[in-house]
Amino acid sequence: MQIQKKGFTLIELLIVIGIIGILAAAVIVVLNPAELLAQARDGTRLSDLDSIASAINLYIASTDAPDLYFEGDGTVATVNVAGTTTCPFTIGCVPDTDMTTDGNGWVRVNLDSIAGGSPLPVLPKDPTNNTSFYYGYAANDASSTFEVDGILESDRHSGKMTTDGGNNPSFYEKGTDPALNL
Repeated sequence: MQIQKKGFTLIELLIVIGIIGILAAAVIVVLNPAELLAQARDGTRLSDLDSIASAINLYIASTDAPDLYFEGDGTVATVNVAGTTTCPFTIGCVPDTDMTTDGNGWVRVNLDSIAGGSPLPVLPKDPTNNTSFYYGYAANDASSTFEVDGILESDRHSGKMTTDGGNNPSFYEKGTDPALNL
């Protein structure tokens, strides 16, 4: 009597491993995880800019004499000047100390003065927050207009930067006057 061992040969295992490797590579190419991560960050950016714009609009609606630039004199004021190749700050484009909603954060509007307090616990910052991706704010106190800006990175959302009504195709601009020069 002979006892037969059942199992796979080395050749069969190598062929199966090779097929699995080819399928895995094809899935990675099709799904493109880098693009999916960029889309997720862009979703956060769009949501953040909507939240900031809504908070500022609430401030304008609930204040008799809105001051859109806390230290302003009625002229156009900008924070995080866009179009530059370097961040204006050393640790990123929005330092962690500039997240307050009392008019001293990177958005120079005193959202804390709204009846019931600020609708935002802190000002958001870009998910990447570096020299390539950051948020910006500009306002014209005399006309009570503002814009908040961000840079979108995914192929899916980048077209929104040219159709947002703003004057800079390199930024997604949102606000009561997205054509302010930021």
